[in-house]
Amino acid sequence: MTSIREKQINALKQMLNLNDPQGRGQAAEPVWKILIYDRYGQDIISPLVSIKDLRELGVTLHVQLHSDRDPIPEVPAVYFCMPTEENLGRIGQDLHNGLYDSYHLNFISPISRQRLEDLAAASLSSNCVSSINKVYDQYLNFISLEDDMFILRHQNSDSLSYYAINRGEIKDSEMESIMDSIVDSLFSVFATLGTVPIIRSPRGNAAEMVAEKLDKKLRENLRDTRNSLFMMDASQAGTYSFQRPLLIILDRNVDMATPLHHTWTYQALAHDVLDLALNRVIVEESAGRSPAGGAKAKTRACDLDSKDKFWMTHKGSPFPTVAEAIQEELEEYRSSEVEVKKLKASMGIDNDSDAAMAMVSDNTAKLTSAVNSLPQLLEKKRLIDMHTTIATGILNAIKTRRLDTLFELEEKIMSKAALDRNLLELISDSDAGITPDDKMRLFIIHYICCSSMSEVEVDRFATALQNAGCDLNPLNYIKRWKAYAKMAATSNQYVGGGTKTVSMFSKLVSQGSSFVMEGVKNLVVKRHNLPVTRIVDELMELKASQETDDYRYFDPKQLRVTDASQVPRNRTPFQEAIVFVVGGGNYIEYQNLVDYTKSKAGAGGPTKRIIYGSSTLNNAKQFLKQLSLLGQELQ
Repeated sequence: MTSIREKQINALKQMLNLNDPQGRGQAAEPVWKILIYDRYGQDIISPLVSIKDLRELGVTLHVQLHSDRDPIPEVPAVYFCMPTEENLGRIGQDLHNGLYDSYHLNFISPISRQRLEDLAAASLSSNCVSSINKVYDQYLNFISLEDDMFILRHQNSDSLSYYAINRGEIKDSEMESIMDSIVDSLFSVFATLGTVPIIRSPRGNAAEMVAEKLDKKLRENLRDTRNSLFMMDASQAGTYSFQRPLLIILDRNVDMATPLHHTWTYQALAHDVLDLALNRVIVEESAGRSPAGGAKAKTRACDLDSKDKFWMTHKGSPFPTVAEAIQEELEEYRSSEVEVKKLKASMGIDNDSDAAMAMVSDNTAKLTSAVNSLPQLLEKKRLIDMHTTIATGILNAIKTRRLDTLFELEEKIMSKAALDRNLLELISDSDAGITPDDKMRLFIIHYICCSSMSEVEVDRFATALQNAGCDLNPLNYIKRWKAYAKMAATSNQYVGGGTKTVSMFSKLVSQGSSFVMEGVKNLVVKRHNLPVTRIVDELMELKASQETDDYRYFDPKQLRVTDASQVPRNRTPFQEAIVFVVGGGNYIEYQNLVDYTKSKAGAGGPTKRIIYGSSTLNNAKQFLKQLSLLGQELQ
């Protein structure tokens, strides 16, 4: 099966091919063209298509729609943007000024009838109807970050954030428009996947609203047989499995501890510590000394994509494993480098004499193999350097902020194990190097997971947190949230977590590694299911459980709307699921789902495919800030 990421890339390539399906076999010269996108278009394209790929597809120039652009006659322009009034106004200006030879307009989301008429009127008044080649609805209103992960927004993501959905004075009309934009994007996801899911959602929250609206929208599209996006032609029919996927829509409130959790795996750490965004991470490198005598820092942007084998293998590994693997790669690279040097020496190429040149012809075969392996070696060296930079950035944060201790403590709290340290002491300890935000995260997790905590005790902690320089607003909000969330019913949410410390980094210490791991614990995470994964497991495997039995059931293909009481019982377990979290997701849950599918495959069962999606992707710092804003509203 093609992944959601590949399908989105194929759709983009077809769009850049002026919407001709890519011809098989003939490698024709591409048509040179310009790509014009808005912010949303840029976010969708940048993690999927590199600048090199754009060149190969014939794009000579790519620019923002709302930038100053000079006329370029005799060139087709491909527009990729949202059908907003502002964007259409700008396209109207471009037509009026006759900037390009022909216009291929691709809208990320479907353009409404009214706006299409406005566009037609604008092109008539500019007298350039013939230059508009075609107008397409692309249904690509989501951002694929991995083969099995997508988000809806990156820039302007605050409009769909946890704060936006949960703030106190939200008007019904605002809530409607947030829900509509989420549904619009989810509809795009299924139009791209080409399947109609069965939808499950909990009752009484934002997830239920999204499920109802999406069910209605899919129904309307399936009814309209002329324009349905899910009618497959014969050529595609073979690519779909007969069993439909399950879409589980959850609300962020189902688990508030995980988004604040300190983490230990490579990708999640890069997101938490280094603000990984759209598969790029920007790391500070020290670049020697500045003339003034201070340390000079320069930043380096690192792209982490699916072509990077090391990243694909290790993004879910615990950090110590990653450091060891980088070290091994480096050793391997060094030995290949030594071989190339030996070859040079054996051929006497060190001095450019005629004798050396005469010897070259004998060693041509040797040389050819060396030259062929050189680009791969250089690429390997680039990736090793990049991962060394990223890992060093993470390691510095682990050491200064004591992230290993925090991670270990939180895992114990979440799995209800006995703590070896008094939390109050840790929070009051001013020279532990732990930042106020980290202390706040630790305490909120403790507060959420602890079923009985007296007011007096909470106040004692609150005073200690305030003295440690923490902003207490997030705690005020979580207190109110906990009172509402009736957490008592599911108090054993995080069963089976925990860590174990393995022997210290024997390899790294003995090999004289570039990573100084002293004082960092070598922790291994125990395999356990987070609340989101547990719900997914119950719904996919059709297990009876108090929590999920009450979930709503929607099947857009059925004529009548079914209620939970009429859920078909004799179903076979689902092999494919899409989990969507309204109000923001994180890499910890994503990684937990990936591990869950791996453990299922390892147990010899049929392979399960799970795609994780969320309205936005927040790291703990951003999430804490949203909780702080919600806490301020309560005062």
